[in-house]
Order: sequence, then C-alpha cells, then structure tokens
Amino acid sequence: MRQLQGMDASFVALETRNSPMHIGSILIYNPETAPGGFVRFKDILSFFEGRLQLSKLVRERMVKVPFDLDYPYWIQDPDFDLEYHIRHIALPQPGDWRQLCIQAARIFARPLDLKRPPWEFTVVEGLDNIPGIAKGSYALVTKVHHAAIDGKSGIDLMEAQHTLTPDAPPLNSPDDWKPEKVPSTAELLGKSYLNALTNPTKQLEVAARAVPGVAKAIKGLAVKDFEVSREMIAPRTRFNRTISSHRVVEGRSVPLADIKAIRTAVPGAKVNDAFLAIIGGAMRRYLLAKEDLPDKTLTAMAPISVRTDGEKGDMGNQVAAMIAPLGTHLENPVERLQYVYSQTTNSKAMSDAMGARNMTEMSKVSPALFMALGARLYTRLGLADRVGPPFTTVVTNVPGPPIPLYSAGARLESMMGLICLTDGMGLGHVVQSYLKEATISFTACRDIMPDPEFYAQCIEESFEELRDAAKAAAPSPGKPQPAKKTAKPKPKPAAKKAAPKKPAAKKRPAKKAPAKRTAPKKAAPKKAAPAKSRARKT
Repeated sequence: MRQLQGMDASFVALETRNSPMHIGSILIYNPETAPGGFVRFKDILSFFEGRLQLSKLVRERMVKVPFDLDYPYWIQDPDFDLEYHIRHIALPQPGDWRQLCIQAARIFARPLDLKRPPWEFTVVEGLDNIPGIAKGSYALVTKVHHAAIDGKSGIDLMEAQHTLTPDAPPLNSPDDWKPEKVPSTAELLGKSYLNALTNPTKQLEVAARAVPGVAKAIKGLAVKDFEVSREMIAPRTRFNRTISSHRVVEGRSVPLADIKAIRTAVPGAKVNDAFLAIIGGAMRRYLLAKEDLPDKTLTAMAPISVRTDGEKGDMGNQVAAMIAPLGTHLENPVERLQYVYSQTTNSKAMSDAMGARNMTEMSKVSPALFMALGARLYTRLGLADRVGPPFTTVVTNVPGPPIPLYSAGARLESMMGLICLTDGMGLGHVVQSYLKEATISFTACRDIMPDPEFYAQCIEESFEELRDAAKAAAPSPGKPQPAKKTAKPKPKPAAKKAAPKKPAAKKRPAKKAPAKRTAPKKAAPKKAAPAKSRARKT
C-alpha cells in the first residue's frame, strides 16, 4: 500500500461529475502486420494480459481516507477484472472520422469508477470510411486517471503495452503480482492521524529547501534576469467559465520536419515555441471569427516534467508549470513566434530560479482536507464565472516514440492526445509526436465550443501561415541569416497573405466554414509532404 503524492491527490479532489480528471489518447492500428492480417478482440485481451506485469498502475485501485482527512492510497486490487477495463464497440455505417470523434468524446466524458483501477481502453472497429485509414483498421480510445500518470509516465505506460516488432515473443518472466487486502476504516484513520503529526515537520523541510530558490528568484528579478509581466495575467475569454459534462475532440497532424523548420525563423526558438505560436494563431483566428478576441494576449499553462532518470517508470505526476503568453494580439506569424520565444525564455528563467522541482515538492505537503474543501468550494460557488483565470488554456507537449510500435501484432499508425478539463478551463491542447508526424489535438467543452471542426481548421491554417512565413523569412542559400532581437516585438498590422498551401493532398473548406473531419494527415511513403492521416486529430 502506497500513498498518493500531493499533486496526484489534487486531481482526485478536483474531480466532479462535469470534470472527470482523466487523460488519454486515440490510437489507430493497422492489422496488416499481424498474423493473417487480422486482429480479433480476444487477441487484444490476450496480448494485454501477458504484459500486465510491465506496468504498476494497471492493477492498482484507489482507497480514499474517510472525510478526506488524508491523501488516498493505492492498493493492488483484489477484484481485478481485465475484461471490465478493455471494452469493444463498432461504429455504425459509414464509419467516418466525424463518428469516431463523437464516439471518442462520449467515452471520454464519462468518469472512471475510482473503486476499480482507474483506466479504461475501448477498442473501436468500423473505421472504413476515413481517408488514409486502411480497411480493417481499428482505434483504441484510452483514458487513465490523471492521479495515476502525467504525460511522461503515460508514454512509459504506452511503451509497456507495445512491442518493437509485430512478432515479438511473449514475456518469459513470471508474473509475481499479488492482490492486497482493502484496509479498514480504522486503519486508514490511524494512518491519517500519524501523518497529521509528522506533516508539519515535512512542511518545514520543504520550506527550508525552497529558501535558496526564493533568494535566487529575488536576485534574478533585481538584476533583470527575468521580469514579472502583466502579460502573464490572462484576460477572460469564452473558454474560461463553468463547463458542462459534454466534450468535443478534434485536431490536425503536420510533418514534424516542418515544425523544426519553423523554429529556425527565430534564432534560439524551440520546437515547443513553434507549437505555442501555432496554437496562439489558431485561437486568434477562432476568436476573431466570433468577434471576441481580447486586446491582451491569451496565455497557456505549459507543464514542465521534473521527472529524473531514477523515476522513469514511476507512476504519478512529476511536473511543474510555466505560464506562456501566446501572442494572440499579433497578426504577423513570425512576430508571434518571436514574441512567444521571448516570453517562454523569461518564464523558464523564472522557473529555474524558483526551482521547478521545489514547486512540485511543495504540493506534496499541502493538507489533504483543505485541498479537497477548496476544490469543492471553487466548483459549488461558481468561482470560475466570477474570478479571472490564471491562464487561458493548457498546452502539454508529449514527445512520442520516433520508432514504429506494435500491439497484438498491429502497427500503431497515429496517436492523438486527450486532456481533462476543469471549471475555468474549457479548452485544452495536447501536442504529441510519433515517427515523422506531430499532432496538435484539443479537448473542449461542447457548450463552449460547438464547432470543433472550425477550430481544427484554424489550427491547420495557423500552421500553414507560420510555415509559409518562416520559409519566406529564411535567408537565401549561401547568405548568413540576420540576427533577430529577442525583445518582444511591438504589435503592427501585417500585410495580407496569399492563401496558404494545405499540408496534405486533401483540400479543406474555406475559412469560417466548418471543415469536414477527416483523419489526421500522415506523411506518405517515400514523399516529403504529408499524405493521409492515419488517425484523425482529435
């Protein structure tokens, strides 16, 4: 029996009927590499059953302490049933991308049963009318409670449930898993009493470790290593209010090589800066179409992994947070990238000064009762509709494997992330890479964003605009690239650009008209440009 950490427990405290706190993916598999070119549901069950020992979380369930007097505990579930956690459905005809997104959103909107191991995988067949998807392919819609994993440990879990070759032999090591007895109420209350006695000492230890970081931050502020800017305070938007229980999911895939080329338009910029600038451009387009764009820049909370090499494979959350202004007040895409780079550089300097790891450790000693009460009051008092948001959206970047993976012999073709929402944050993004593809996907409250196809189109057009602008700004061969300032640029109107080229062969509807959902675009064999998308973007 082991106890949840503070951040993990916060995801349990934040959970409500309208805000289930799980994350997940839509994974698309092509069974042509499996024996006989076909995968049955019982093959999938058998494959997962043979690899359960590779992941700690799959057979762990949560036990809550009465009255939330202490953090919950993980125990090995004595009633574990694999077939409860892996389900099987099929799309009705015609089995297109829109139907898959709707079905995935419905699955993702339902809370997990926290009296069982908090994860579910749903096999979805019938994907026969999605451009770029081979006949007979199937999807796997996954959801795992955020208390159990963060983005990095989620990738570790995914790798544990895949093989590097389609014909990999079964594991030959014995599975020594043993179930545990569910602790009694008296046992849990006794442990919470002992923890309450020792928690003040832990708080003092964490505070002592944080003192050097605070001193470093004050010194950095004084010598202007970074600055605390009003631009880091988000304006209120339509995305920042109380959410419903309904969800929509969508997204777009782009060539990873194009993202790497985009960042070279601003010396020093990172791949994550390019993604943030694309998302900033997409949110700008969407809100302009609604005549609802604030004059002030929108911001994103970008999680930072503080997981050490020694913690690889550990479940739970090892992340800190960074606020990243998105440059939505700037029309010129390269200026927006320059601005995002300057702001993320500033935010990283601030996080480094404070010590990102220290911020994570502080969450582990927050009193459980106060955390639970605070989360409930925030929801019940409707504070999301009254208090300004700390940030506009979340953008989490999860680098995926650069090599092909297989499950039950079927080749993983595409992957798109899904994210949990809370009151005050009705739109979240996941950027995920796999092989030569990067997918920018989003999860939103359906009441807040009833037109996800249009926002997906905004993402695509923002990418195309920045890609083309970066190419135009690139120096001619043989000529040195002029140095660019890192100071944030002043907003100025940009010249109207020609209609950007589409990254895939399939043409999209004109701007403002909701685009037809098609599978996310994939790089075509032996071609540099992306072709059909294997799993449509969520």
